[in-house]
Order: sequence, then C-alpha cells, then structure tokens
Amino acid sequence: MPVAVTIDTSDKMGEDTLLLDTVKSIPVEQTAEIKKAAKEAKAAYDEEQKKIAEEKKRKEEEARLAAEEAQRAAEAEAQAAAEAEAAAVSASPAQQVAAGDQELLAAIIFCEAGNQPYDGQVAVGAVIMNRVRSGVYPNSVSEVIYQSGQFGPAMTGWLDSVLASGGYTDTAMQAAADAIAGSNPIGDCLYFGNGDYGIQIGDHFFH
Repeated sequence: MPVAVTIDTSDKMGEDTLLLDTVKSIPVEQTAEIKKAAKEAKAAYDEEQKKIAEEKKRKEEEARLAAEEAQRAAEAEAQAAAEAEAAAVSASPAQQVAAGDQELLAAIIFCEAGNQPYDGQVAVGAVIMNRVRSGVYPNSVSEVIYQSGQFGPAMTGWLDSVLASGGYTDTAMQAAADAIAGSNPIGDCLYFGNGDYGIQIGDHFFH
C-alpha cells in the first residue's frame, strides 16, 4: 500500500516540509492470508446461497403438497356429496304391500327384465312401486301391473303362467324385495322401454 512519509528538512533559511510517497510492498504471508480470507468468504457466501435455495425449494414443496392435499379433500368432499345425493335419489320409502304382491312383482320383473342385470331388474320393480306411490296410477301393486294396456306380459297371459308355475328366478324375487323395501336406481321414473332417452340400465331406458 502507498505510505505517506514526512521528512523534516528545516534549516536556517526557513522551515520546509517535504512529503514523500513511498510504495511499500505487501509481504507474501499477508497476501496468502488475504487470499485465504477471500476464499473463506466466498465459501460462506456459497453456503448461504445454498441454504437459501434449499429453503425456497422446501417451501415450494410444502406449498405443492398442501395444494395436492386441498385438491384431494375437495374431491373427497365432492364425491361424498354426490354419493349422498345419489343415495337420496335411490332410496324411496318402503311400501306396505298385500300378501302375494312380492311374488307378483317378481313374476313381472322376470317377464320384463329377466335377461337384464340385477340393477335393471330392481329398476323395473321400482317403476311399479313409483306408480303405486304416484297418486296418478292405482295404489296397489296388482292394480298397477294389471292396469289395461300397461304391461305386455300381463295382457298376453305370460305373467299369469309364470306366477302360477313359480317360474320366476330367485334373482327376480330378490329384486322385488329390494324394490318394495325402497331400493330405487331410477329416481321418480314411471316408464321404461327400449327408447333412446332417460336413464339407461342394461337394454332399458327409464324415464
């Protein structure tokens, strides 16, 4: 480093001060210490930056996980709400029926939907039970089933033949029991057929 050196040159003629700039070399040992200190400072800076980056990454990961958890919670809530709504739609009040009505309902289910999946068989039973409760159709299972012009098997005599011989299946009998108990996969539908609109279950559309 430059060092200012003051030399006093006073004599009898007056007092003068001479300022000399002298450059003094830094010792090798001091240079090594400076380099070491600089290296340590850089290492400390790099370490600090590394910690900052890691902390940022940690917070970003926490935010991502929190967002995913919130999404899962929202999806679970939506699913629960949908299931609750579906349960409300698919559960109708149990209906008191006359003796023999379950067998009659099983027979018409067998005739109309014996080749359909179980839900489709319950759905046919639910249509009949919906009519019983509707106030628009007769208020008994037998009257709804035998109402003029409503169910083909009842008009052709096939229903009576199946009923007399007990030709309906155990599956149809269970579907009838479930429909009477309130199982209802089709809401308030009163009709079914081979159309192309409404709720489709198997080959039938319910509306």
